[in-house]
Amino acid sequence: MNRNETSRLMSERDIRPKKSKGQNFLTDDRVALRHINFAAVEAGDRVLEVGPGLGILTEKLTDVCGSVTAIELDEKLADHIEEMFGGRIELIRGDALSVPWPVFDRFVSNLPYSISTPVIFKLLRHDFKKAVVMVQKEFAERMVAERGGVDYSRLTVNVYYRAECRILETVPASRFKPRPKVDSALVEIIPRPAPFSVKDEDTFFKVVGAGFLHRRKKIRSALRTEGIDIPDGYGVPFLDDRMETLSPEDIGKLSDAIFDMRKDITD
Repeated sequence: MNRNETSRLMSERDIRPKKSKGQNFLTDDRVALRHINFAAVEAGDRVLEVGPGLGILTEKLTDVCGSVTAIELDEKLADHIEEMFGGRIELIRGDALSVPWPVFDRFVSNLPYSISTPVIFKLLRHDFKKAVVMVQKEFAERMVAERGGVDYSRLTVNVYYRAECRILETVPASRFKPRPKVDSALVEIIPRPAPFSVKDEDTFFKVVGAGFLHRRKKIRSALRTEGIDIPDGYGVPFLDDRMETLSPEDIGKLSDAIFDMRKDITD
């Protein structure tokens, strides 16, 4: 598929990309092939694709494995995918954020920009071998950021806790139609055991979320704003620091101290 073929297909199907949903269709077969190759899809793998769009990845996935499931919310795009592939894939019509995902081994998707964050968080709660996703370059940089930088975020810490992550390549905006304002990137995600332990994951993720939601505040103030009050005398560390200065391991120590404090108060 190329840019002219994409335009023809969109015209024939009366498909008009919705800016509000971040719909930008990949038009370069070479990029799609590299995407599939990076995912290392094998014949027996079960592959999940979110947002198949016009099917540029879907077509190549069906060439290398026999079990492809695609989730598509847009009715016109879903109709196109169903007509194009028929029984060669399983099509789930619905919102990928709300419908249950099937069991899968590989996750291969050009993610709609508007749902990249919640899709990645949902992905990280599943068991799988490898994911290769196309996301905005700025989003990819947040996924792999170092602490202390402007890109270091809740997303960074959540991804680091669950998986190894690296940027594979940058994909120019010119490879999409309509052309987005920013470049994209292919990102590899490989699940692994957490590199550090925490006493309670719910507490850990709540602390991460609260701290980065108010990243310019000191941690004590940020936590209080989100309903986590720290009385004096409990030896909770880092309260006078800002979340962006802490490593994920430091945040784990902070959450453990808060978990112990809450347990002591309620006992």
